[in-house]
Amino acid sequence: MFDNLSERLEGAFKNLKGQGRISDINVAQTLKEVRRALVDADVHYNIAKEVTDKIKNEAIGQKVINAVSPGQLLVKITSDELTSLMGGSEAALNLTGDPTVILLSGLQGSGKTTFAGKLAKYLKSKGKSVLLVAGDVYRPAAIDQLKVVGESIDVEVFSIEGSKDPVSIANEGIAQAKRDKKKVVIVDTAGRLAVDEEMMKEIEAVKSSIKPQETLFVVDSMTGQDAVNTAKSFNDRIDFDGVVLTKLDGDTRGGAAISIRSVVNKPIKFIGTGEKLDGIDVFHPDRMAQRILGMGDVISLVEKAQQAFDEDQAKKLNKKFRQNTFDFNDFRSQINQVKKMGNIKDLMGMIPGMGKMVKDVDLDNESFVPIIAMIDSMTPYEREKPDMIDGSRRKRIAAGSGNSIQEVNKLIKQFSQMRSMMKKINKQGPGKLGRGGANPFSMN
Repeated sequence: MFDNLSERLEGAFKNLKGQGRISDINVAQTLKEVRRALVDADVHYNIAKEVTDKIKNEAIGQKVINAVSPGQLLVKITSDELTSLMGGSEAALNLTGDPTVILLSGLQGSGKTTFAGKLAKYLKSKGKSVLLVAGDVYRPAAIDQLKVVGESIDVEVFSIEGSKDPVSIANEGIAQAKRDKKKVVIVDTAGRLAVDEEMMKEIEAVKSSIKPQETLFVVDSMTGQDAVNTAKSFNDRIDFDGVVLTKLDGDTRGGAAISIRSVVNKPIKFIGTGEKLDGIDVFHPDRMAQRILGMGDVISLVEKAQQAFDEDQAKKLNKKFRQNTFDFNDFRSQINQVKKMGNIKDLMGMIPGMGKMVKDVDLDNESFVPIIAMIDSMTPYEREKPDMIDGSRRKRIAAGSGNSIQEVNKLIKQFSQMRSMMKKINKQGPGKLGRGGANPFSMN
């Protein structure tokens, strides 16, 4: 996401010239390019102009400290202004109420039903018992879809067969949640292909009746400026509490994420990526600003790693690293844990400088398939003793895995180089691997 915008902004900052101080002269062309990049990313012109004016006012006259170029200083100022534009800080869910009632609204196709499952799984991981309520009574198979989602995450789904009254369904669902002592109720509602009076009256009636602690507007970020306009229409009628941006892993230009807060004055609370039910993230304006500017998002990467990596296994691997006995069994285990973190290309984009490098690379979790096939084609002895894999063994591994001998040679060479690097680090003294051991992202 944001690849084109990031590239345009990077180009703009590279053109900044001047020494010692940022002035009108050396910043004018750069900010002009920044404004163009934002507008091309589907940010409204008035908002793009407002943010570049703020950047200019903040930057003019600032002295450039040693070892920091004018471009680097302007990047920092731009990051701060984008962060402010997108809300400044994380906006938490209001989880008061017994139970907490969360109402989802939005157009058809925005991803409400999928997000309902993602949010349920997210809250369940936080120790909350959840009930999903199927309130979309119009879309064919909407109830069945929610039931499939609920079953996949072991969350109960409440529905009333044959009912066309979403207000009644929502109220009876909440009553059921109280009887079952559920902590959170998530009410899915019907969407339309466009904003219409009937739709607005219906969602208003549901909200008025159930009085939710949270009303979230779910919007497809790929619709760009239209997403912002739709958000305004909904907010004018139902006064929602926060926004959810879905499909941020698609071919989105980023305008909705940047400008929606300033238009509706409501925070973005979550972002959704992909169809898998773990594709949900709390929205952090500062981290998003850094990603837009190509600075990566190491904090989010660390958090994903902490969720995916088994700390007991990490300690065992740490010991194997230090003793230089890390083998292909361990390597395969690490690949499986990395895959749990999400899409590998998105993860690479969180590493500073890597987003641009992998932009045009065909890289996804399926890239691991041939590597795993080669490891699985090894005998237990070969996996434990990588150094003993000679030419004849490599031919057999290649034939058994459906890969070429060159691919097998490449894998073994890279594995050997990794082990050599770990051995070199160990010689430099204890602690060089970090407190977390074999898991480079561990914070323990």
